[in-house]
Amino acid sequence: MIVKTISLLGHKDHGKSTLIGSLLMHTGSATQVRIKEAEAYSKKLHKDFEPAFILDSFAEEREQEMTYDTTRAEIKYKDLAFAFIDVPGHEELIKNMISGASYGEIAVLLVSAKADEGIRDQTKRHLFIARMLGIESLVVAVNKMDLVGYDKKRFDMIKDGLSGFIEKIGFEKTMVSFVPVSAYKGENLVKRSRFMNWYKGKTLIDLIYSGTKKQSGNKTGALRIIVQGFLEGQRDFAVGRVVKGNLSLTGGFCISPGNLPVKIKSIIVKGKKVKKAIIGENVALQFDKKMGSDLRGSVISNKGDCPEARAKVRATIFITKKLDKNSSIRFNGSDIQIKKMSVAEYIDPTTGTRSTNGKMELLSAISADLILSKQIPAEKFDETRELGRFVLYSDGAFAGIGTITGY
Repeated sequence: MIVKTISLLGHKDHGKSTLIGSLLMHTGSATQVRIKEAEAYSKKLHKDFEPAFILDSFAEEREQEMTYDTTRAEIKYKDLAFAFIDVPGHEELIKNMISGASYGEIAVLLVSAKADEGIRDQTKRHLFIARMLGIESLVVAVNKMDLVGYDKKRFDMIKDGLSGFIEKIGFEKTMVSFVPVSAYKGENLVKRSRFMNWYKGKTLIDLIYSGTKKQSGNKTGALRIIVQGFLEGQRDFAVGRVVKGNLSLTGGFCISPGNLPVKIKSIIVKGKKVKKAIIGENVALQFDKKMGSDLRGSVISNKGDCPEARAKVRATIFITKKLDKNSSIRFNGSDIQIKKMSVAEYIDPTTGTRSTNGKMELLSAISADLILSKQIPAEKFDETRELGRFVLYSDGAFAGIGTITGY
């Protein structure tokens, strides 16, 4: 069964864990053991049954009603399985949110319909980061409709309040859907709700199902294999992952940086010699000779089509920590010092507004030119995601993420 990864985004307390718990139940994906355990914890905490307890793994999270880290839950529907990544909505846990969102093929954003919750700055930051990380297909689930009397006007207000911002930060209108739901009551999740007859669209699970068909990811094209290192003690055997294109033994190959010619004698996938490997597969490659230098972070391509090695790139960067003179990037497993950073634009991730005047603030974004201490085999993020993104560090601590937009 094909597994599609779904990033679940949204502000704290808007019901993400409850939503996944309900989906697990209503699709028959949760075992009776897990359901009974959730019932027992609900009783222990003197609560009505709480579907979120099916998902939250730690007693500490149940008691504090807060998801601390990314949590994975798999839900089967029709011919697909959806791996939901529930990411924390608390502002101080933005690093974990970025980590979880980076794996998503599409995103589901949960927004509470309650008047005292609704659209928040953190809601918009999550959307900005999701789009920045390459998510194209988005489903906005307006939750807690049961608490506002299933009011269509409240649903329309949230939809109108988000639609312009969503398009401004780069989502295409045809790739975005809105659905009113009650995660706690199970309304419009798998079956249509009798309380919201005014809504004529698909249920949430069917919107997710159709949304996964739209996500493009890396398009087929030029071969790109990111090298992760050598097999232990065998410098003629490199291991890596095919992130773009398909690999066969016909023709020659090159390694970037350096545009070094190389011959591949054999391809091994899952311990067996094969004639070809496809995008997404981990491979071991036997060269015709031992390599003299470490290839970690290098890229193998077809001869004549190596990505150009660059020491200067333009990138969009989301900042989570104050940057200093010791700032660096981690690109394909290699740590590289930033020699100089020049800001071209300041970006407010809560409005999408860009300006040439401003300052670098935490939880904001910039477009900047980076001069690096050494060359990297970089490509634009919208061409090859794995060669167009990096993690930012400042004084050895996580400081943000970046996607390459130009050179």
